[in-house]
Amino acid sequence: MYPLIRPLLFSFDPESSHEFTIAALHLAGRILPAARPDDSHPVKVMGIDFPNRVGLAAGLDKNGEAIDGLARLGFGFIEIGTVTPRAQPGNPRPRMFRLPEVKGIINRMGFNNHGVDALIANVRAAKYKGVLGINIGKNFDTPIERAVDDYLSCLDKVYAFASYVAVNISSPNTKDLRQLQGDSELDALLGAVKARQQALAEKHGRYVPLALKIAPDLEAEQVRAIADALRRHHIDAVIATNTTTSREKVRGVRYAEQQGGLSGAPVYEASTAVVAQLAAALAGEVPIIGVGGILDGRQARAKLEAGASLVQLYSGLVYRGPELVGESVRSTRDFN
Repeated sequence: MYPLIRPLLFSFDPESSHEFTIAALHLAGRILPAARPDDSHPVKVMGIDFPNRVGLAAGLDKNGEAIDGLARLGFGFIEIGTVTPRAQPGNPRPRMFRLPEVKGIINRMGFNNHGVDALIANVRAAKYKGVLGINIGKNFDTPIERAVDDYLSCLDKVYAFASYVAVNISSPNTKDLRQLQGDSELDALLGAVKARQQALAEKHGRYVPLALKIAPDLEAEQVRAIADALRRHHIDAVIATNTTTSREKVRGVRYAEQQGGLSGAPVYEASTAVVAQLAAALAGEVPIIGVGGILDGRQARAKLEAGASLVQLYSGLVYRGPELVGESVRSTRDFN
């Protein structure tokens, strides 16, 4: 039914449509019984048993308000967030723009969320028992030199409720955040979160893997340096990639001049190239979660062929709807 509903959703501004969708999914999750994903071809990644290789990327459900509704779409795993220690409104509206001619989206949301305590309350209330990733970030007004404090604060709080925790250092919409991808900054951050992970594993008697989410706007040398850091600090996975600041693929398109991160079809090639570069540099030592520009099952499989073990969807759902999930699951379930 999504092709019939999409024109109505597209008649509203993107953020209003997003809010309506989250509200509808929240309601569906409350009134419908818990759902089971397609688990005919499970896969083990990061020591976790995933029912299938297709997950939801962070950003769609920042506060964990629609977990049960999203679970009905067939995802093998769901990632919520990005969440920050304190609630924050994000950047001024309008801050999300559709580029339908190229099936893209530009956003400059700025980690708008209700704060980590609200997210945990929503996770507690959810019926979902599947694989849940929680994506953490820093507050906009935390100085970059103290960013580690915010990541550790979030990690402490979400650890007991997450199947894995994603450390987001690659959003282009929080000032200076991408500096954390630099060699010395990344070493300090990964060393700190890894040490805290080990302490929390002892405290809770349970090991929760850590994944690092990186940008597509990296030179090959930077990708290799990040791969070295991932190995050195024994990080459990890498998510490639976040949105791009490049406008090379959307020149002349309406809204292309808007500031923010570009997602959807225009980022597919760049993100897949980073997956391939990581795969070559990591040589299987650290699993890769491929995300960026997947709009059909063929592209989902291509991420695996480039070296990913799992894939995630977000912007493609805006243009294709829930059928993209099932199509991607069918295209990836026999991948070895």
